[in-house]
Amino acid sequence: MNKKKVRELIVNGGIFAVVMALTFWSVFRNQNFAEIAEAVGQMSREYLAASVFLAVFFVAGEGCMICYLLKGIGEWTTLPRCISYSFIGFFFSGITPSATGGQPMQLYYMKRDGNSLSASSVVLMTVAVIYKFVLVLIGIGILLFWGAPLRNYLQAYYGLYFLGLFLNVVLVAILLMVMFSQRTIRKCFYQIENIMVRFRLWRRTEDRREKVEQFLSGYQETVAFLRSHKRLIGVTIAGTFLQRFSVFVLTYAVYRGLGLSGVAMLDVVLVQAAVYIAVDMLPIPGAQGITEAMYRCVFQNIFVGKYLVVSVCIARGVSFYLMLLVGLVVFCVVRFERNS
Repeated sequence: MNKKKVRELIVNGGIFAVVMALTFWSVFRNQNFAEIAEAVGQMSREYLAASVFLAVFFVAGEGCMICYLLKGIGEWTTLPRCISYSFIGFFFSGITPSATGGQPMQLYYMKRDGNSLSASSVVLMTVAVIYKFVLVLIGIGILLFWGAPLRNYLQAYYGLYFLGLFLNVVLVAILLMVMFSQRTIRKCFYQIENIMVRFRLWRRTEDRREKVEQFLSGYQETVAFLRSHKRLIGVTIAGTFLQRFSVFVLTYAVYRGLGLSGVAMLDVVLVQAAVYIAVDMLPIPGAQGITEAMYRCVFQNIFVGKYLVVSVCIARGVSFYLMLLVGLVVFCVVRFERNS
């Protein structure tokens, strides 16, 4: 890793640490730590194990789909290798604003492992488009069939839900335009090249343009292959639905693990889905702070009393902070293996 990448990682890590500290302060201020610790200790071990499994399944599920698509288009790979890409992506997405750092790192390691740049780019973009598309479908479905309860639960955050849904729709449209328009990709590259040449960071060369054209040729061939093999896309969409709901169901596992009852599983799952949709596109590393704040507001009638903060600690701790730590460990192991 060069010095520039190291500096970027340090800066992003510093921003992440500051946001995390502010988040913890906001969640735990004026709280009785002994009471919270006691309640966390009462969490059912079976449901805690289920929560961890669901969190791991959520991250590893992306790796399964990457593996399925890579093999489907004729690239060589293995499932463990692809799952490592998903954990690396989760880690770098979690510490960068708007999750911008995840896919570049995934692409780097996929290329380093021998996959073609064009095929890897198409696979990652396909996974990203389907990921957001499924989130949009879930969001619209909640509005159409669960609109009144949604408004009651979200309260002041109802507008944020629409903003999050709108931003996801816009991103899906942009990704589809880039994915299926070679002209758009070529135009973007030449605009970037003009800027780099203007600032004397690059020199205009035919060799670079030839490489770009080779990339675009492979890119379009892969896109055409996927368009003609609808089963690959269909299976990936179904898998993404399953992956998406795993992290929503995790909150219900925490609810039951704390010994609570009386609220339907569907309510807990859909409220968690609404929180995820609302904060997914916000330019905050890991959507920290706003996720916890919104969670405490919308779940206050589900996790009553001391259990509200306890559920934040467990649900968010398992689904985000623990997976972030696992992602860091996987990243370190992968770097050590590649450099040894």
